[in-house]
Amino acid sequence: MPDELHTTDRERAKGDSEEVLAQAGVESDEDDHSGEEGPGDHQDGGAAATGSSKKKKMSKKKKLKEALTGRKDPEGSGKADTKPQLSQEQLNQLAQINPSLKDELERKSPSEIQDFIKKLSLGDMVTGAGAAAPHQKDLAQYKFWKTQPVPKFDDQPSEEGEIQAVDPERVPKEPAPLPAGFEWVTMDLTDPQQHDEVYDLLSNHYVEDHESMFRFKYSSSFLKWALMAPGWRKEWHVGVRASQSQKLVAFISGIPVNMRVRQRTISCTEINFMCNHKKVRQKRLAPVLIKEITRRTHLSGIYQAVYTAGTLIPTPVATCRYFHRSLDWQKLYDVEFSPLPPGSTPLRQIARYKLPTQTEIQGLRPMETKDVEAILDLLKRYLARTELAPLFTKEEVQHWLIDHADPSAPERVVWAYVSEDPETHKITDFFSFYILESTIINAKKYDTIKAAYLFYYASEAAFGNDKAAYKARLNALMKDALILAKEAKFDVFNALTHLDNPLFLEDQKFGPGDGLLHYYLYNYRTAPVTGGLNKANQVDEKQAGGIGLVML
Repeated sequence: MPDELHTTDRERAKGDSEEVLAQAGVESDEDDHSGEEGPGDHQDGGAAATGSSKKKKMSKKKKLKEALTGRKDPEGSGKADTKPQLSQEQLNQLAQINPSLKDELERKSPSEIQDFIKKLSLGDMVTGAGAAAPHQKDLAQYKFWKTQPVPKFDDQPSEEGEIQAVDPERVPKEPAPLPAGFEWVTMDLTDPQQHDEVYDLLSNHYVEDHESMFRFKYSSSFLKWALMAPGWRKEWHVGVRASQSQKLVAFISGIPVNMRVRQRTISCTEINFMCNHKKVRQKRLAPVLIKEITRRTHLSGIYQAVYTAGTLIPTPVATCRYFHRSLDWQKLYDVEFSPLPPGSTPLRQIARYKLPTQTEIQGLRPMETKDVEAILDLLKRYLARTELAPLFTKEEVQHWLIDHADPSAPERVVWAYVSEDPETHKITDFFSFYILESTIINAKKYDTIKAAYLFYYASEAAFGNDKAAYKARLNALMKDALILAKEAKFDVFNALTHLDNPLFLEDQKFGPGDGLLHYYLYNYRTAPVTGGLNKANQVDEKQAGGIGLVML
């Protein structure tokens, strides 16, 4: 569910707005930037005093990190103590920077706390939480999630499978009551008026960064693409209206997806686009929205779900990180989307991100309907290498990669290209990316940022034994994707660390974002899946290839 609005850490999970997740029992927190330098950090005077304050904060955080990791070597070169012990003060600090863990700590004895801490990675403990977050509230106990069939933080799954069996006869036939003044509604997206209502709600009240500088701008075509995929069901487009005005004030959606989790296949609902109108965010509608979409999917015989979030809730199956590649650095700098690195100049940055004007891969062309069978075969084999991935059908390939890729359409959504061998005419590779614009709030020079998000790709080179050759091929493919995105007037190209992305991110000059994107499974327990990151949440080629699901 939740993406990214700001390269300096404005990540969110697509579809799961952080503020509504907060209502469900966990607050969205912004990472502490005390260790980062911004455009004005090199100045004298007041900046120097700020720098002194930051050093103190860094020292405190550094001590906590050392306690958590067991490392005392400032370079991290020393071997970690396998049995770190945290003082009471450090435990208090940990609870402060991640309130979601506070309840877990309070319920355990001192020895149990130390055992619990050892089972968590540093990223699990501090992800997405900053003591100075502007909207931090101590909704620490995530009471809602404790009532749901999801793994707890300290679970060590010995068996994979369903957490809680669902008796179809006991699934309520009617929705739970809403607070006074609100009523349930099923949104019919084939009705232009209702479609526009959903569009208006998401356009004005979905996800924006904490500084209210950028807000996601989903197009009408994008919503049709995302919400009306093959097998979509009208009853899974759930809305809440204000009874008196009949205004749509909340929404949540799901689409069906068949997932493979390692060797098992499960039918899932992919949850996305949960949104509350700003004026009703104190009504705590998020938990009842989640319960209602759950009830409706249970009535359809589907008892598992997949979703993503930028906030840490119980319990991620995998964690990825956003990376960004500037295509129009000057524009990104002008709108304060990207900072000027210390010691650099605008001209150096523009030169750094300059791309060729022509693609290099032989036989590269736009994907066509005639390619569907070949793409499906290649994509199935490619995703079979991962541990968690969707099981695509021919209709889904057509929908996700071709139907909304018409270059003459007023609101094109996806760009997809194949590499065809000129002699055998075999499709050897393909890649795709989609558009997601952000409105620049209080814009002065530009109204929007046009962002490309890497979607699915595959290459025959992945199936050989020569990893170096595959890496080189993947880098060539992604370089051409960047060139084509630049040609299409995109400003920035975003990618996560899932799939085999760690093999090209640094080589293609992607820069890391500070926020993380967590993948979750509802009512399903499995061992953690690698998300392209090491224990320090840095990109790691050895951890690539675990997650094969790309969520919008």
